[in-house]
Amino acid sequence: MGFVVSKAMNDSLKGQQEFLRLQLERQIILQNLIRERQTAMQIAWTREFLKYFGTFFGLAAVVLTTGAIKRKNPAVLLPILPLSFVFSYHYDVGYGTLLQRIRGEAENILDTQSTLLELPKGPLTFEDLEKIRISQSNFFIEK
Repeated sequence: MGFVVSKAMNDSLKGQQEFLRLQLERQIILQNLIRERQTAMQIAWTREFLKYFGTFFGLAAVVLTTGAIKRKNPAVLLPILPLSFVFSYHYDVGYGTLLQRIRGEAENILDTQSTLLELPKGPLTFEDLEKIRISQSNFFIEK
């Protein structure tokens, strides 16, 4: 009789483990899909911003160049320099390889410089959280 109960518990435990594994896989897939959609939205936002900023940059370049020629003063062209950096950055995010370079550098940090990722005072533990919870609950009770 003990064997029958034990076998039923084993089957139940295996069923629970399979359910938990499937649930974890679904959570991982869901988090990845959410991350991908957020990244796609950021890239799309940058591309849309680039259309407006590119128009502004082009107009500013024409106006500043015209002003520099009319005044015979090349210093009028100076605002083009910082504007070109902003334009180049957003172009690189929207259409270039910035995200691949960032991903590569992140992988390099994970592989070779993992000590940079350590939290101050180490990772949080259940005991740390309980101490904080208890101290906060005492704080609210006393007042």
